Amino acid sequence: MTAPQPINIQMKPVEWGLLLLLALVWAASFLFNEIAIRELPVLTIVVGRVGIASLILLLVLRWRAEPLPRNAGIWRAFLFMGLLNNVLPFCLIVWGQGHISSGQAAILNAMTPIFTVVVAHLLTSDEKMSAARLGGILTGCAGVAVMVGAELASGDGRILAAQCALLGAAISYGFGAVFGRRFRRLGVSPMMTATGQVIMSSLILLPLWLLVDRPWGLAIPGPAAIMSVIGIASLSTAFAYWLYFRILATAGATNLSLVTVLIPPGAIILGLLVLDEVLLPRHLVGLGLIIAGMFVTDGRIRLPRRP
Repeated sequence: MTAPQPINIQMKPVEWGLLLLLALVWAASFLFNEIAIRELPVLTIVVGRVGIASLILLLVLRWRAEPLPRNAGIWRAFLFMGLLNNVLPFCLIVWGQGHISSGQAAILNAMTPIFTVVVAHLLTSDEKMSAARLGGILTGCAGVAVMVGAELASGDGRILAAQCALLGAAISYGFGAVFGRRFRRLGVSPMMTATGQVIMSSLILLPLWLLVDRPWGLAIPGPAAIMSVIGIASLSTAFAYWLYFRILATAGATNLSLVTVLIPPGAIILGLLVLDEVLLPRHLVGLGLIIAGMFVTDGRIRLPRRP
């Protein structure tokens, strides 16, 4: 049995490169969604994403000679993890992107680490709230308020609902992050966890997809939509999971959390270059506050203490 690789607190250039690549492929998921939603229904996009990713990750496990678990309890955990980490957030994000830009969606999704802190405080005994974390949460919430305030004032319910859907996805990710801690105690490898959850997500979504979207009656999508679904499945899901666990093994969770800061700028740049999207100043102000809230929450920025 080989010893685990040491964690590099100060990341090396290779790890920085992998982190930037991970941010890019996850940022690209918002671009792929934006293109696919123009021609395909929500469930069709999400089923394509998790279904293709399942096949790819199963091939990876076979190449690694890692057998699937036979414990029914582990598969029940995969089912719940797939619901929290894939089914609910993927559907909410894709539906929301039918009404707001990919850049705005990525900014709101950046609330995930802040919501994770709240969920961990409520559901765990070893990750309780501190004054710094509370300050970070309030700062992040201020960023959200700046972004959604105009829709509240104007009464544009459609855009406001889409923004709430993105926040709902971030909350679901937060629950998934806390629930996912149990897989280490169960002795399940991270790559197996990734594979198991997308397999169970596919099984959850398949009957709903057949019932709701009736794929046999859908118009054949164009090449852009087809390639977007393939891209989001292969690059932004299967390949992204491999990158995620590769960085986690050598750089640690704290350094890996920086990817959340890098995703929104990447999504904004891709949206501007490929889709000619426009972001308003209040969206950038909201992004700045959310990023500041994340840094305060994880201790990278320390609030001044009373003398």
